Amino acid sequence: MVINEIFYSLQGEGRLAGTPSIFVRLAGCPLRCRWCDTQYAWSPTAGIAYTPEQLRHETAQYPTRYIVFTGGEPTAAEGLASFLRAFVLKRMHITIETAGLVFIPDLPCDLMSISPKLSNSTPIDPRNAKIHDAQRLNHEAISRLMEAYEYQLKFVVDATADLDEIAQCLEQLKRVDPEKVLLMPQARTKEELIAKSQVLAQVCKQTGFAMSPRWQVLLWDGQRGT
Repeated sequence: MVINEIFYSLQGEGRLAGTPSIFVRLAGCPLRCRWCDTQYAWSPTAGIAYTPEQLRHETAQYPTRYIVFTGGEPTAAEGLASFLRAFVLKRMHITIETAGLVFIPDLPCDLMSISPKLSNSTPIDPRNAKIHDAQRLNHEAISRLMEAYEYQLKFVVDATADLDEIAQCLEQLKRVDPEKVLLMPQARTKEELIAKSQVLAQVCKQTGFAMSPRWQVLLWDGQRGT
């Protein structure tokens, strides 16, 4: 498995926000989100090949059982299921961060953290935009992931206009537990996060959806590997 980076930090987003966690960033992503802060992991060759045994050795040094497989896009990695099954020998809490592009069955996964990509993620470049929009939102795959795994849905909100699109997405997915829906502000800097969080807080009060923090931005301004 090609791994871009491994680091120990706090989970910044979602229901486990604040939990000390090991982050394993897999290489490769077919999307080109406009606000992506991990462009360095886009290429499937942007990293070093690890065996499950090597990854176990690398992660054993950290005092936590929580591990997050992120990207890139983990579900784009060939052989993900067999790699994870071989990696997990002792009880660990595994979160998989995904855009929900494809459904993969029988993954050892305690929390499928799904971030459906809205149109606010479409890149400016026309060629990349066409490729991106053709695959950014797969309702069928997301629905199957929700049925197969414990899940959370995280929507990145750039403007209040995104709420109509979120509502449409939830309607198409059907049978969504509203308590598993989280809204989080699109922000690259601490100042931007604080400003947008104040607006989004009011939106969450109106809709009843929870607001997810983004500790990695607030504490470290999105600095890599923190």
